[in-house]
Amino acid sequence: MKNFLQVLMFASVSILQVKGSTFSIVDFGARPGPGYINTAAIQAAIDSCSKTGGGSVIVPAGIYITGTFELRSNINLYLEAGAVLKGSSNLNEYRSYMAENDGQTYHYGIIYTRKAENVSITGYGIIDGNEEAFFVWDTPKKIEWGGVQHTRQKELFRKVVSGIGDGPVMPKDRPRQMIIFSECKNVLVRDITLRGSPFWTLHFADCDGVIVNGLKIWNSLETPNSDGIDVTSCSNVNISDCDIRAGDDAIAITGYARHFELPGYANLLHISENINITNCHLQSRSSGIRIGFLDQNTIRNINISNVNITGSNRGIGIFLRDEGSLENIIISQVHIETRLHTGDWWGNGEPVHISAVRGKDNGKLGTIRNVVFRDIFCRGESGILVYGSEESIPENIRFENLYFVLSEGPLTATAGGNIDLRGCLGEKQLFSSDVPAFYARYVKNLQLSDVTIIWQNITQSWFTRALQIEHYHDLVLKNIQANPSPANPGLKPVFLLQGKGLQHNLAANMMEERK
Repeated sequence: MKNFLQVLMFASVSILQVKGSTFSIVDFGARPGPGYINTAAIQAAIDSCSKTGGGSVIVPAGIYITGTFELRSNINLYLEAGAVLKGSSNLNEYRSYMAENDGQTYHYGIIYTRKAENVSITGYGIIDGNEEAFFVWDTPKKIEWGGVQHTRQKELFRKVVSGIGDGPVMPKDRPRQMIIFSECKNVLVRDITLRGSPFWTLHFADCDGVIVNGLKIWNSLETPNSDGIDVTSCSNVNISDCDIRAGDDAIAITGYARHFELPGYANLLHISENINITNCHLQSRSSGIRIGFLDQNTIRNINISNVNITGSNRGIGIFLRDEGSLENIIISQVHIETRLHTGDWWGNGEPVHISAVRGKDNGKLGTIRNVVFRDIFCRGESGILVYGSEESIPENIRFENLYFVLSEGPLTATAGGNIDLRGCLGEKQLFSSDVPAFYARYVKNLQLSDVTIIWQNITQSWFTRALQIEHYHDLVLKNIQANPSPANPGLKPVFLLQGKGLQHNLAANMMEERK
């Protein structure tokens, strides 16, 4: 762990200052206002700037409608205050591509940049994905993947009585990632506002040396797949001082080599490593921060600090479903508030979710290891989950100075009392379960120290103990302040099942242990 901290401290990102000529898009025929497509003019300005060796391409004040254009090496796209680059509502204005597997035609978003170096987007203007054009806003998307048949509430699970509830709404055909940097080096995105993306907003794939600073990313909270920032198989990334509100994950760190025919992937075979996230405010209908999922590549050396997550379905999620391991992750000084939501959002109000279960038919699974949560305050409507499996056991997981308030909310009766493992194999991905405040299974070297758990406004009988830990090998419990759920006062606060290697300083009346 010490060595990996040193890596994070010295993993710097070198962004060269772009110097050279200045080109305004209006000098190449761009015109603000509706009814005029500026894609060709913007691309002409970029290409002319590139031919001189690089410089700045200026977007002056005004609203400029555009389709897909591409940045080049040594180019700074600068949006002046009052400037808006707005995506066209016509899909035909976006560059298209044919997916290899299904043969269908899809479309890129507004900016697609590949194999560029020393490239940046800066300024005080706005890039707008025109989300209004690409969704059926009065129709909620129904839960399909994972189903509801195994939930506590069955067909009433998260049911929306009228309107769209918390969404998500149904998408139409839409552009994919609004901004993509693929196989790029030394990328800077600073100070601008990104809004209304109909899909992922800002995606870095197989990039080395990325700085994202001072962004405001505001998408509708009702739109599916509208992630804020996605970092895939990248090295040396710093994300700081951002305000992100997204229907899907606010920030996602992944190790995909390929992913559902999305553009920007070139069979990436690159470890995702040395990634720092700090001083950000995040809100999401899914995870505030997600690490991993169906990752073919390993993710390692992640540092998250001074982050505020509010109104989200999950706070921080660490997911292993494929061969890529997730390791060396430190999360510190984080405030998390989660709640239950209606509709087809993944997650069930957990402030912290860690799971390692099979998500593919064949091959070896990776491992989650060396994860530290330190100085965490969280308030949520479901418990913290560390859910391993016999074939992938999370190891070296530590929670230090954790304060957790678990309470019921307005959707507890219709959505609570379940575990959501969607993305795993089998039909039982979303299923009924009792809810301890902290539930762990199949773990190795789990350490909890200075943990306080508070129950508030609890009536449902499925809320049980403060800690329930099963199938463990080497467990440390120190300075635990907790009681059982008020709905089950006769239970011991701590329940341990089928484990070995216990160290603790708990009073005898706090714990029940079964071999």
